[in-house]
Amino acid sequence: MYCNGGIYVKKWMKLENIFDIEEWEIVQDSLANVTGMAIITVDYKGVPVTKHSCCHAFCQSIRNDKELSEYCQKCDARGGLEAVRSNEAYIYRCHLGIVDIAIPIIVNDKYIGAIMAGQVRVANGREGDLEQIFIPADKAVLDEAKVRLAKEYHALPFLSKERIKIIADMLFYLCNYMVKESIHKMEIINMYEAVYQNQDVDFLESDESKQLKSAKRIKDAMSEVILEANIKKKVKSDTIAKEKEERVHHNSIITQAFNYIYTHKSESPSLTQLAEHCHVSPSYLSRLFSKEVGESYSMFVTKLKVEWAKAILESSDTTVQEISEGLGFNEAGYFIKVFKKYVGVTPALYRSYCKTQ
Repeated sequence: MYCNGGIYVKKWMKLENIFDIEEWEIVQDSLANVTGMAIITVDYKGVPVTKHSCCHAFCQSIRNDKELSEYCQKCDARGGLEAVRSNEAYIYRCHLGIVDIAIPIIVNDKYIGAIMAGQVRVANGREGDLEQIFIPADKAVLDEAKVRLAKEYHALPFLSKERIKIIADMLFYLCNYMVKESIHKMEIINMYEAVYQNQDVDFLESDESKQLKSAKRIKDAMSEVILEANIKKKVKSDTIAKEKEERVHHNSIITQAFNYIYTHKSESPSLTQLAEHCHVSPSYLSRLFSKEVGESYSMFVTKLKVEWAKAILESSDTTVQEISEGLGFNEAGYFIKVFKKYVGVTPALYRSYCKTQ
């Protein structure tokens, strides 16, 4: 996930910024009909953010009871937390012994809600194999409700444990896919905004910008401007590179350092190691870099590796992990962080954008 201060973090904490609730409710209804399970989406507190799809009569009566509905909310909240701990679909029994599933919705390691499915019983009476995560102190109230709604309770559908597990996995993969796509779309929008903020024209305030409603149209609008921006950056970069080359061409020590860096792309030599190779002291080489190249050694090498990475991303299908290792980064996570710092987007998003050009 990609954050830009507290406001952006809070934005991602809202489920409606991850899912289009109205569209998701349509999908939710279809999933409920196909699986035979009731489905509802809740926030991290267990408070519903969607309607209840195919809620069975027994649970509908329970949830319409003010006292008993509070138990349902507590069960939903605890089920979601258990799913977060295991980072997978969590199958359990609710306070009434009915089988439910919690699918965690996690963004940037933050739990923001869950898709709750269930309201079924296990075939052959094997519910006892599952954990009952919440048992109210006043069990008499629950027993009374089960007696009063015995007909509705016995009408709850039965599914095998194997079938329940298959449905749980399917919902888990679907949820992860939707979250990933939502983040990808937000990255594109952020990229779009960042580009236009760097333009001379105040496009973001124009009528045209207000008409860009979908991610596809935003992508199309971005293409021409980002391409133009990249051309300007390349011209500027080439000019700076030429100036640097003219400055350092006459300095044998810097030339020797450059040759070593360019022929050992998979390494990340420290200033001390490079100084030893050039037979000078680290402090002298550091001063020389600042004077002749115009920036520190570490800054120069980092920017250079990012440029190499961009070239690889643009021209091949080499994985991010392989690029990271090939350019001497200790781990892919750090490489992604560095790349995003200088380019503004992740390597994966940079590659996907380049492919649309």
